[in-house]
Amino acid sequence: MKSIWKGAISFGLVSIPVQLFSATEERGVSFKQVHAKDGGRIRYRRVCELEDEEVPYADITKAYETGDGELVMLTPDELADLPLPSKKIIDVVGFVRSEEFDPIQFNRAYYIKAADASAAKPYVLMREALERSGRVAVVKVALRSREAPALLRVHDSGGESVLVLHTMLWPDEVRPAKGIAPDNKVTVRKQELEMVDSFMEALGGYDPDEFTDEYREAVEALVASKEGEGPPVVREEAEEKPGKVIDLMAALEASVKAAKTSRGEEETPAAKKKAPAKKAAAKKKTTAKKTAAKKSTRKAA
Repeated sequence: MKSIWKGAISFGLVSIPVQLFSATEERGVSFKQVHAKDGGRIRYRRVCELEDEEVPYADITKAYETGDGELVMLTPDELADLPLPSKKIIDVVGFVRSEEFDPIQFNRAYYIKAADASAAKPYVLMREALERSGRVAVVKVALRSREAPALLRVHDSGGESVLVLHTMLWPDEVRPAKGIAPDNKVTVRKQELEMVDSFMEALGGYDPDEFTDEYREAVEALVASKEGEGPPVVREEAEEKPGKVIDLMAALEASVKAAKTSRGEEETPAAKKKAPAKKAAAKKKTTAKKTAAKKSTRKAA
């Protein structure tokens, strides 16, 4: 992996030289735009709207658009000279429980590596202290010309405990959910909640190995078939989705049954057929007891 940032973690008078590495990567399907007529690649050119000519990248600078639409040009030197205390520092501002933050604020994750041998001892000290306290460090950091709040926590990856930096959004960057929730007049019965609990128990836990990107696999299979390296892709008919739910309890019961069946916990058809026979036998015994009781009563009379 290639380091994307070099700096230091600063807490109190302690400084830990570190490097950051991207902890995640997206593996979605990426397409290229081409000319449908001949397959030629479609390229985008940087054209000045005043001169209607292509502009070399070296001649392009940045500008800030004001509220009235005016563009204020800013040079790279002016942006580089801006005062930014967190430019090369991961500044620790406090220690809290991770539950105090809503996951909606989390943005990106980065592995933190000690930059040299001298940083190993304070790195391990920070890691052990966070593990012992059960807390995370709240920090400020500037990455790619953007300052952001972040969390510094311990992550267990393949048996190795490493420090991880989670950049977050600023509070004013999280949109309010006003008008999203249903009307408060909606009521939920206790039986419905209990049925949902049964469904959660029947469905079981989470196994990350069972999740795959089916769309990416389908695209790769289609490409392979068109290159002659795989069988032709056969379109599978999608299962019909049920219509509008009329009886919520019936839908929940069916969901629980389907979840149990998928896990192999449902009774076999043979066992289900035998069950009524047992009930019938029980009924016969009960009838026989009643007849015997009647006969004994008559004799006593």
